[in-house]
Amino acid sequence: MRAVIVGYGRVGIRTARILSEEGHEVIVIDNNPEKVRRAEGEGFQSIRGEGDQREVLESADLDRADALAALTGDVEVNHRACVIANEYGIRTVLRVDADYPDERYRRYAQAADAIIYPEQLGAAGAKTALLGGDVAVLAELAENLQFLVLTVKDGAPVVGETIGRLELPDAARLYAHGHGDESMTIPLPSEILEPGDRVALLVDRNEVEQTRAYFLGEDR
Repeated sequence: MRAVIVGYGRVGIRTARILSEEGHEVIVIDNNPEKVRRAEGEGFQSIRGEGDQREVLESADLDRADALAALTGDVEVNHRACVIANEYGIRTVLRVDADYPDERYRRYAQAADAIIYPEQLGAAGAKTALLGGDVAVLAELAENLQFLVLTVKDGAPVVGETIGRLELPDAARLYAHGHGDESMTIPLPSEILEPGDRVALLVDRNEVEQTRAYFLGEDR
């Protein structure tokens, strides 16, 4: 996959590294020269410029990209970047920085295939810690495990199988499932997987590619 990352801050850096570790091509866009140098130092093709400007985005060859993640701290920049990227028919991911009223949230949601809110995830982790979670253990697990959300593709080995009969890698666990556009819930063993279903899994990093191939039907 060829992915364009707009914004090389805390979220962008981690996203770029994970994609690169999995063998994907990453192009970074940021308007901060120091961040561009840092991205180049880590081996990423980098472009200095405003991530919501058409000429800057087009310099990343969007017509050859598979996806764009707009991950800056400015939600309006992220929104405009996704609107432009949508013209190329690629997958778009938009980072938001707050809980917005429904009308404004819908405007952002219409511009992207997926929305992420990192602060919300951080709050969930803080709540777990306050209720007795071991932060040190959680941090250690994060180095070895990858959280995946996959959409089952037609022709994948899992199509037609029940969740209870899936042959997952030893270090993979399926925690949520949803048919089509339905919300994901705790999976039932009797649920039959169909093309378009979404699944959420926790997977050992060494088994990510095997797991993706199982649900996507791709030779990776």
